[in-house]
Amino acid sequence: MPRVLIVGSANVDFTVAAARLPRPGETVSGGSLLVAHGGKGANQAVAARRLGAEVRLLACVGGDASGRAVRAALAAEGIGVAGVHVAAGAATGTALIVVDAEGRNQIAVAPGANRLLTRAMVEARREDVAWADVVACQLETPLETVAWVLAEARRRRAATVLNPAPVPDAPLDFLGAVDCLTPNEGEAARLAGVPAGDAAGAARALRARGARAVIVTLGEAGALACAEDGETRVPAYPVAVLDTTAAGDAFNGGLAVALAEGRPLATALRFASAAAALACTRRGAQPSLPTRGEVERLLNDPRAEDER
Repeated sequence: MPRVLIVGSANVDFTVAAARLPRPGETVSGGSLLVAHGGKGANQAVAARRLGAEVRLLACVGGDASGRAVRAALAAEGIGVAGVHVAAGAATGTALIVVDAEGRNQIAVAPGANRLLTRAMVEARREDVAWADVVACQLETPLETVAWVLAEARRRRAATVLNPAPVPDAPLDFLGAVDCLTPNEGEAARLAGVPAGDAAGAARALRARGARAVIVTLGEAGALACAEDGETRVPAYPVAVLDTTAAGDAFNGGLAVALAEGRPLATALRFASAAAALACTRRGAQPSLPTRGEVERLLNDPRAEDER
């Protein structure tokens, strides 16, 4: 099995499905509530596991009932949780999410224990980095921790994926340790310092700063990859969108699995795009993440290919 190490956040998500997103100062009533587990790190770990990888997660949860539930659910998925630390005096990360009738969302996060995942904690799990074929990080944990993990993964010759979300105020001075940088279009523009709408220009600028390949996810427009051998565009799979929460995490989890299997980048992008599309057809973060069988059925469906 491909071996994927995820280093990142683990949260509890409170999601309200409403007719529309509220404007500032406005209350929108009449929605339904879904309570589920999330966090970019945990979501990507679950995505990679359901897509066929052996997965370990390095994260930090609080010493509360939510933290115990998150850890138990990850273990039930078959994810290695020995590196999921418990911070006794902290609250588990919590996300408040509103999703409208078109699947668009607004998200506010209280990071809680995620901010306590220290460099010392991950250094103590360095053998997990050595074990992995692919190491994937996001930016919901301290930058110092992420920087050490990526550098250690590069030293151990593992492929590295960085999903630079949320974009921090501090500069990212470790892009030279990143094999695949995976921002969405807005994140790419912010990181590169270019106007929004120029995904290719942003990708080229970020490659010039050290990332070996930059993959800009473009929602319903698919994804654009800029690598040493040129640019590749992959269209999205057309689906009935219900909730886009965790679609990016499904993409990153799928990309990590495909790269760990040794697939060429263009093939890996198709696999990741199919996973992301399926995640948009269900509500919630982890409840929406597809299995490998579901992804392969979409990849092999000639009708889906024709519609692309």
